[in-house]
Amino acid sequence: MYESPSWLHELWIARETLWAGFQASVYVSALAIIFGTLIGIVAGLILTYGKFWMRAPFRLYVDLIRGTPVFVLVLACFYMLPALGWQITAFQAGAVGLTLFCGSHISEIVRGALQAIPRGQLEAGRAIGLTFYQSLGYVLLPQALRQILPTWVNSSTEIVKASTLLSVIGVAELLLSTQQVIARTFMTLEFYLFAGFLFFVINYAIELFGRYIEKRVALP
Repeated sequence: MYESPSWLHELWIARETLWAGFQASVYVSALAIIFGTLIGIVAGLILTYGKFWMRAPFRLYVDLIRGTPVFVLVLACFYMLPALGWQITAFQAGAVGLTLFCGSHISEIVRGALQAIPRGQLEAGRAIGLTFYQSLGYVLLPQALRQILPTWVNSSTEIVKASTLLSVIGVAELLLSTQQVIARTFMTLEFYLFAGFLFFVINYAIELFGRYIEKRVALP
């Protein structure tokens, strides 16, 4: 009598495909979060303390990108960048789209945290001889970091979930790899649940990292 293969057996057969997809999801999410955070810090500082001619282009960037769905942004990067002469792969286009999206949200988080700090603290730093950048590094940013971290964790987990959209442009991340396995095995529920578990592992690791940093910067 014919017996259908067990899910664990099929999982073992598909281990390399799923592992490659898992690595791709982690890699593209990490790139978007790291570079998006750097963009967001710079944009947030300029939006808070920059002159009008400096703020204007960043304000346009933040409002435009935040008002665009991630799906549309990924497709725009995939189709428009090559049309403009920038020959990039689907993975690179997806990473650029997620980075721009992450940077726009982080910039608003940074701006909000800095504006929540009383202006008198910057003036107090100047009164004791600190330059603007010294006041920023020793007084303002350490306080802002405590407010930024919880929201940064939320934004980072959203980027991980948004990475599934890269399957639309052919990036073999975790979701597309899972769909390829399902197309062969027809074990839909089992492999989708397993993919969901792997995404939970990534996001939980980000949450643990955020908690660790929060404890390090918490007031005694």
